Amino acid sequence: MTKRSFAQFFKNPREWREDLVAVGGDFSVDRLLYAYTHGIFPWSEDPIRWYCLDPRAIFDLNRVHFSKTVLRKVKQNRFRISFNEAFSIVMEACAYREKDNTWITPGFIEGYRELHKQGWAHSVEVWNKENVLVGGVYGVAIGKFFAGESMFSFESDAGKIALYHLFAKLRVSGFVLFDTQQLNHVTWQLGAYEIPKLSYLDRLEKAVETPSTWVIPPSLD
Repeated sequence: MTKRSFAQFFKNPREWREDLVAVGGDFSVDRLLYAYTHGIFPWSEDPIRWYCLDPRAIFDLNRVHFSKTVLRKVKQNRFRISFNEAFSIVMEACAYREKDNTWITPGFIEGYRELHKQGWAHSVEVWNKENVLVGGVYGVAIGKFFAGESMFSFESDAGKIALYHLFAKLRVSGFVLFDTQQLNHVTWQLGAYEIPKLSYLDRLEKAVETPSTWVIPPSLD
C-alpha cells in the first residue's frame, strides 16, 4: 500500500477525536512504520485495533527516576547487558502471563520480528551470571523517536535495569522523544507523564523528520 492508501485507512489523529483510529489491516512493516510516524500503534490482533491516545504518556530521557536499589545493582555489574541478541525471545518473554491474557499475540511477534530484521525494532537483554535471560525490553526506533512497547522481569528489577541501559544509549544517540503510550504504576514511578495528543504529535513530527534506523553506539567500557 502507498502512503496515500494508509492515510485513507487511518483516521487523521489531528482531526479525529476518538482514541481508536482504525480497525483491520495487518502487521506489515510499511503499515507499522506509517502508523508509528503518525502517532498510531496497534493494541490487539483479532481484529487489529489501532489507537492514538489522548493524553499520551512519555518519558523525558533526562528526568528518569530509578530507585537506589536499581542503581546499586547497575553499579555492581550483576548482569550482562546486550542489545538485539535475542529480540524474539524478549518479545515472547514479554508476552508470557501465568493468568492474564496478553496483547502480544503471535501476529504481533511475527510483525515486529520483521521490523527488527529491517532495523526498526530493538531489544535490550539482561543476563545473569549463568547466562540466563532474566529481563528485557523492546521497542521501535525511528529517527530520534523511540516507542517503548513492553518489558519483563524474571528476576527482581531486571526489566528496569534493561530500561536504564536503553535510556542511556538513547541519550547518547540524541533521541528527543520516548513514547510509553499509557501511564501505569511502574512507568509513573520511573517519571513518565502525560501530555495532550496534539503536543505529542508536534514532538513526534520533529523526532521522525529524518526517519532513519538506529545505529546503537558501542559501550564505552
